[in-house]
Amino acid sequence: MSPRRAAALGAGDRTLRDHLIATAERMIAERGTAGLTVRAIAREAGVADGVLYNHFADKEELLAHALWAHAESVMRPLGPLPEPGDGTVEENLRAYVAYGLALHHGLLPALTGLVGRPAVLARFAALSGGGGTWNERLASYLRGERDLGRLAPDARVEAAASMIVGACHEPVLSLLFQGQGLAHRVPPEAVDDLVAAVLNGLAPHLTTPSPP
Repeated sequence: MSPRRAAALGAGDRTLRDHLIATAERMIAERGTAGLTVRAIAREAGVADGVLYNHFADKEELLAHALWAHAESVMRPLGPLPEPGDGTVEENLRAYVAYGLALHHGLLPALTGLVGRPAVLARFAALSGGGGTWNERLASYLRGERDLGRLAPDARVEAAASMIVGACHEPVLSLLFQGQGLAHRVPPEAVDDLVAAVLNGLAPHLTTPSPP
């Protein structure tokens, strides 16, 4: 092994492939994916440009693995999501909304540079192993609560899930499209308002008149 490669790997049992993924993941976390080049990744990793192609079929494969590593680092501290029947539906929806906001806050800035790179996004999606995205788990959770009778039997859970997903996208994408940073997170009261709107709707509630 060359001194340059040994220095790049550092201590431990990490392979050069792992080192390249970790380097690209760190660069994605710090700078996003826009304009990220093979040369920049190689220089940051301390290896020659062509080394990357000894371990990955192409740049897209490396970026997909690095993006998945970034997604895992974002999701790791968020904890498990509630299952149907746990706690109350209101508490569980708050947990799903808070999870979604944190996930999008950490992940969307990295994805925006790949809008025109469907090959990377397709490979990234394949790395999930079929475990289900947060969006899919949210819809599945709502269907489960409906089946348990904790939501109305005719509850339009897919529409509710779409509303929650859109609400989690909006505060992040709005700032990104305006060229602003993401220093400000959505306040807790906004989470409560969204959950209340989903559970209670917008129409006035009819009250039953008291008997004379």
